[in-house]
Amino acid sequence: MGLTISRAVQWSSDGDQLENSPLNNDILTEILLFTEGFEDRHPQEASIPFCEPLQWNTSLEAADFTSDIYNTRGESAVSLECDDKGRPLLQLSPPAITVHSFYHLSNLLKLSKDKKMKEVWACLEVNREPIKKIFGPISPTIHKGKLFSILHQLDEKLLSIAVRPITREGRLSPAAVNTEVDLLKRENRVLKSVHYTSGLHYAYFPPSPSLLDCRVENSSMTKSEVYKDIVTLLKNQSPHFAAAADEQDFAIQDVPSAKKILHVETVDVEETGQTLKSYDHEEKNVPEKLAWNKPGSRNKKLEPSLKWKNLGLTSFYDEEEEKARRSRESKKSPGPASENKKKANFSGSSLPGCQSSQKTKSPGGADDFSESSSEDEEDEEKPERRAEIPTDLPSEYWQIQKLVKYLKGANQTATVIVLCTLRDFNLVQETCQLAIRDVGGLEVLINLLDTDDIRCNIGSLKILREISCNSLIRQTIADLGGLQTMVSILDTPVKELKCLAAETIANVAKFRRARRTVRQYGGIKRLVELLDCLPDSVSLSAEQERDADVARCGALALWSCSKSTRNKESIRQAGGIPLLARLLKSSQKNMLIPVVGTLQECASEKSYRIAIQTEGMIEDLVKNLSCDNQELQMHCASAIFKCAEDKHTRDLVRQYDGLKPLVMLLNKAENKQLLAATTGAIWKCSISLENVAKFQEYRALEILVGLLKDQPEEVLVNVVGALGECAQISENLATIRKSGGIQPLVKLLSGTNQALLVNVTKAVGACATDPENMPIIDRLDGVRLLWSLLKNPSPDVQASAAWAICPCIENAKDAGEMVRSFVGGLELIVNLLKSQNKDVLASVCAAIAKIAKDVENLAVISDHGVVPMLANLTNTVDDKLRRYLAEAIACCCMWGSNCVSFGEAGAVAPLVHYLHSKDPLVHQATARALFELSKDPNNCITMHENGVVKLLLIMIGSTDAILQEAAASCVANIRCLALANDKAKNG
Repeated sequence: MGLTISRAVQWSSDGDQLENSPLNNDILTEILLFTEGFEDRHPQEASIPFCEPLQWNTSLEAADFTSDIYNTRGESAVSLECDDKGRPLLQLSPPAITVHSFYHLSNLLKLSKDKKMKEVWACLEVNREPIKKIFGPISPTIHKGKLFSILHQLDEKLLSIAVRPITREGRLSPAAVNTEVDLLKRENRVLKSVHYTSGLHYAYFPPSPSLLDCRVENSSMTKSEVYKDIVTLLKNQSPHFAAAADEQDFAIQDVPSAKKILHVETVDVEETGQTLKSYDHEEKNVPEKLAWNKPGSRNKKLEPSLKWKNLGLTSFYDEEEEKARRSRESKKSPGPASENKKKANFSGSSLPGCQSSQKTKSPGGADDFSESSSEDEEDEEKPERRAEIPTDLPSEYWQIQKLVKYLKGANQTATVIVLCTLRDFNLVQETCQLAIRDVGGLEVLINLLDTDDIRCNIGSLKILREISCNSLIRQTIADLGGLQTMVSILDTPVKELKCLAAETIANVAKFRRARRTVRQYGGIKRLVELLDCLPDSVSLSAEQERDADVARCGALALWSCSKSTRNKESIRQAGGIPLLARLLKSSQKNMLIPVVGTLQECASEKSYRIAIQTEGMIEDLVKNLSCDNQELQMHCASAIFKCAEDKHTRDLVRQYDGLKPLVMLLNKAENKQLLAATTGAIWKCSISLENVAKFQEYRALEILVGLLKDQPEEVLVNVVGALGECAQISENLATIRKSGGIQPLVKLLSGTNQALLVNVTKAVGACATDPENMPIIDRLDGVRLLWSLLKNPSPDVQASAAWAICPCIENAKDAGEMVRSFVGGLELIVNLLKSQNKDVLASVCAAIAKIAKDVENLAVISDHGVVPMLANLTNTVDDKLRRYLAEAIACCCMWGSNCVSFGEAGAVAPLVHYLHSKDPLVHQATARALFELSKDPNNCITMHENGVVKLLLIMIGSTDAILQEAAASCVANIRCLALANDKAKNG
């Protein structure tokens, strides 16, 4: 953000204002998206104060600051949160605004609504070097190191946006320039020589055309310009060269350098969800059009192109040459090294999930059952490594290569015959797939898609559909621009071609760049249009069946494409949701699988989850849980898993009787993918207590406990999560114990999977609330394992472990002695008060409140400095942390001079402000803390000065007995001090 603002953005001629240019819009949009979501993505770093504030003139008014973290006074507004110098972290004095942290920058943008871009624009115009203001003139301190790293990554992304117009141009390598010059001199004979005016040669940069002295017949260069290739340069500078080239009908595109030999990819911004303008990619390595595709040349024989000549692909083997070569190779006895090469070249390329007209397969894998959509399954596919071809390949390999070579020079009839012959081979076999690729067959097949002969189009697509199951093949197809051609074929009126193109797109779009290409060339909208059919007719005509098949193939392609966040949004904008909802009512399994697969992939987005509810799709998903196809059941359960994050969906699943089928699916434990999806759906559905009661009725807990052993981690995460939610009902705690669930749960505490640890700590903590369960947990050393997880690097695990420790301390028989037995345990938990994670802080405060009930332990944690650490946290505006912090302070006041120390550390005044919270639990805990603190006269004075009496008098009338008593007792102490002062004054 620092380097880009100073060097990459475009300023007006006077240098005072940002220009309203496309580049500036792209850069500022990226900054806006980054800043607005910063607090959600990086909560710890968002709270770090800047060394110097960012200041600018804002269009916002005090009325815009509606959040309860701000105080508004007239036209001004200030944040309740202050830095260590007592300055508010946000201060508005219209029109000037001052901001000290990313937390308030992020919140300001959220409050700005339609003024967001205007605020970013105004801020950056004034603060041209924001990095210096954030970190100051010296290097970032340790606690700011991660923030510095995050901003550095943003700066790199902004710079990539700034250079995007340049990278689209591509660059030529020195080798490509030399090859082109040699070709012009040798093949075309229109050039005598080219001499560089500079004798310097660089390994990675070709000499600029402006440094070329090109000598042609009767002409010489007289001025310097930059041209995309040497042919264009010479034709523009030399009429003799241009005339000679025209006489030979010399085409610029025939020269290799005219095709971007080195293509520069743009930076991928798929994951950020940004809405920057897309730009067109130039096609890479696209071969020349077939000669008989040109108007008036239908009957011409295909001639090998100049490109094929240069690649050495036009020399055909005759029978004798091939036999001799094979004979020589057969005499060689390959050793272990060559065997290893063979394995390296032909292992791992063929992946499951290839779609064809014969059988429908899932384009995803186990990742289909993760909670949120991921693009990691093949992204990006590893670059191809062309290892030496083994010498013991089967005869099919050489036969296919020979056919492909004939295909390059065949006329239309011969082309169709060769395509049919190629299809007779087992193209699912990897050797056959690579035989086509290795001889340059993919270029020919993609070239055939541009011809006007439908038979050649169909034949080529049928082959591409089969071989694109191979990761190396689909990578090459994308490199050759095949996806762009297939997308254009989706507009054809020939339905068979549409189907084949969509199925091939489904296979190729398994990696991020391919999915992005489909979107950028308008493929998403075209694929959505394929879904428009009526598959629910009682009897389908032949034409309707073809329409249904087109829709099925379109859904397959959308399924693969929907792994991209931006593609999901494109599908929604193209009107895909209602069409998918209509297809979901189909009775055809091969139609339903890709439709539900697409929905479950898209369900990671909230907009889709809402649409799935409103379009009535939950009922159809539930209905298909009882079908006889396990793959369809799996995808339906996975869709419910993601959608059940929302309470309304959980209620709908129960209303449509979907809970019982989910429990029944637990019996199919041999299918791990189905089991993972089912247990995930049960976990999310069990968040609602009404659903837990149903699961009790269907005896789901006993089955879940039985799944705690010998299962994959993705299954265990869901099973333990479900048990933790079901433990909300006290009756289920006994069920878990009687089913033998405590021991395997405690055993899982020693694992390393962080998602599993978060769930298992919650489950063990829930079980510890039952006094009969606690002795078992203690005997199995469960509390010690929980305590050790406080050292885990994951804040989520730390917080979950601390929450679980609370009921363990509360229900253990000799909790004080148990806690003291953990060597270094008390120091460890006190040190966690230095964490930047608010949930960790809240959970640790809750645990300290339990620990402090034992006097000896309270003395130990006091010696470890718990009082000043708790006091340092009191300026928080987070109500959850406020509640447990107040409880910890109340309990810690019971030892020695801690009550006085809290006052001296400045903890009293911030606590008074807690009474302005809207959370009654915060009021209760705060009143208790204030009562304990009021036992010190100086604290009473501080409370009175901050207006506590008026607030407490209101709470004395509360229906909460604990709050009522604490408030009254605190007021009584303040009143006693006042009477004592009056008595002292008046004698």
